[in-house]
Amino acid sequence: MNQTLLIELLTEELPPKALAKLGAAFAAGIVNGLQSRDFLEADSVATTYATPRRLAVSITGVRATSPDKSIREKVLPVSVALDANGNGTAPLAKKLAALGFPDLTVAQLERAQDGKAESFFYTYTAAGSALQAGLQAALEESAAKLPIPKLMSYQRPDGATVNFVRPAHSLIALHGATVLPLTLLGLTASNSTLGHRFLMADGSRSITIAHADNYAATLAEQGKVIAGFDARKEQIRAALLAKAGADQVLMPEALLDEVTALVEWPVVYECNFEEQFLAVPQECLILTMQTNQKYFALTDAQGKLRSRFLIVSNIATATPAAIVGGNERVVRPRLSDAKFFFEQDKKKTLGSRLPLLKNVVYHNKLGTQAERSERVTALAAAIARALGSDVPLATRGAMLAKADLLTDMVGEFPELQGIMGTYYARHDGEHEEVALAASEHYQPRFAGDALPSTATGTAVALADKLETLVGIWAIGLQPTGDKDPFALRRHALGVLRMLVEKRLPLAISAVLADAAAEFAAVPGFKNPAAEVTVFMLDRLRGMLRERGFSPNEIEAVVAQNPDRLDDVVQRLEAVQAFAALPESASLAAANKRITNILKKNEQALAQSGNAGVNAALLQDAAEKNLAAAVTRVQPEVDAAFARGDFAGTLKTLAQLRDDVDAFFNDVMVMAEDVALRNNRLALLSSLHGMMNRVADISKLAA
Repeated sequence: MNQTLLIELLTEELPPKALAKLGAAFAAGIVNGLQSRDFLEADSVATTYATPRRLAVSITGVRATSPDKSIREKVLPVSVALDANGNGTAPLAKKLAALGFPDLTVAQLERAQDGKAESFFYTYTAAGSALQAGLQAALEESAAKLPIPKLMSYQRPDGATVNFVRPAHSLIALHGATVLPLTLLGLTASNSTLGHRFLMADGSRSITIAHADNYAATLAEQGKVIAGFDARKEQIRAALLAKAGADQVLMPEALLDEVTALVEWPVVYECNFEEQFLAVPQECLILTMQTNQKYFALTDAQGKLRSRFLIVSNIATATPAAIVGGNERVVRPRLSDAKFFFEQDKKKTLGSRLPLLKNVVYHNKLGTQAERSERVTALAAAIARALGSDVPLATRGAMLAKADLLTDMVGEFPELQGIMGTYYARHDGEHEEVALAASEHYQPRFAGDALPSTATGTAVALADKLETLVGIWAIGLQPTGDKDPFALRRHALGVLRMLVEKRLPLAISAVLADAAAEFAAVPGFKNPAAEVTVFMLDRLRGMLRERGFSPNEIEAVVAQNPDRLDDVVQRLEAVQAFAALPESASLAAANKRITNILKKNEQALAQSGNAGVNAALLQDAAEKNLAAAVTRVQPEVDAAFARGDFAGTLKTLAQLRDDVDAFFNDVMVMAEDVALRNNRLALLSSLHGMMNRVADISKLAA
């Protein structure tokens, strides 16, 4: 009989940051275990539950017994199973006994081809197994494979030692209304669990789950526990928004997840702190509230922090004054610390802290933060000069960029590095672009993050990321597999986004050479520019795929190893437009053919001095027509390319399709006459150069 199955494991408080993953893994392990043993219907639906003290799953359409199965078992090769007289051998008798069929005769076996030889097979029906046995195995497998951050060892009342994420107190295993007597972690399953620690009306926290279908409803109604992780999370989100009113509530998903993992019956209350703390940079206050207290800060419509904040409590009460007052008392010392750090830090300028960078090791093979700062400063100046930006501002911005690492505030809250540098630089009277560079040089910090808004911030950000890429790569710490401890992939993408999106006229080879030059004093330094270039172009391919360009379109541009990326998107858009033309497929195929011909005859072209086309050696009408067409179209191509009209450049080539097709139909390129052959190769070389100025259109050929 098919019924809903419920499994619940009740424990001590589970690690909140791991709860969602633990719940999902616990449920998935049981579902997969039952599915592999054929206990689930095709339309079975699993629902995952996870609260601070329980992992659970309910699954509809679970069979009490798995179906009988027809099994075709290979016994032995005929050559082994039969002797010379065709009688069964001792190995055959031994094999049949091992399979559980000692009384079978040779006549009852199926003889069939098995590869190049013949073998005996036996087909039989295996009876289905009871749910209890299959579920016991699935439950044990699931518990053993949980992504537990750190195992805990504890003793049960009977003295047995158990290793699990947290001490386990009870186990539910219900198939419909029937208790399955499973065991796990020294527990025997029942239909009893515990409700909320404090909110049970009668003072007793024990709850009986009468039927697996009623689990979530019974827990909510009788136990004041919302069992579903997502259901609790969305209830918290809705309550926060309602309580915020006209204000904006800051609720990052990671914080929502963590708070959801801390409460069983969430209730949102409003608290306040003294207005005087708003003189502290709001990022500091927000961070301490979120990180240390798990509170939700509020801002007005303009993004300015309010002195009221929201908390998520595990207790519902009509008189929350004690809860509110307690949380307000707890947050006050944290805000006072932030205020103290801010006031103390402002007593010293960022510039006065620079000598102390000599005491901070960046990497034992690359020197101190002071040495790194010098490299970044020189590189930022070179980049600013190449971009026509203000070099003194870039120099000053790079020089001060890491100074806030030595402040008390960043020491307490490392996440604020850069942000605090901007506040302190403004307090010191630095130029606004210099102040912004302190935070902007970290941008983009993640996928989709904003790019630096100023020229100075851009120069310093590029310098910082390029110095990291070249330096870390040179000492052999480049990314491997999924390991990238110095976030070189993120740094490379940051550089690429700035070059592409800001259309910066910088050559990759030049900026990498400038970066490498700054490491000249580092012992044993080997310039990794070539490897870093390949790495960056690979990241560029991925970035362009995310923007919707096809692999062939991307290869048409990136396979040419572009040194500047300021027009790469425009080239790709031109390739897209060209690919839509009816002539594109024919020209792409012809270009691919030309590429192969020229590659095979590089030596012949070189020996001929790459001389141009000699009109006197043109014989066939088709080659004369193609040469005339190339001469006619070349000025149009040059003019369109010169004004940056890449789409126009490629569309102009469409005029050549008929002449190119006719050439390959009528003309033998590899003529026996060397002069004639070289002249035709020269014609193809001229055509090839014109066709591939924007992109290698041969990559569009299927």
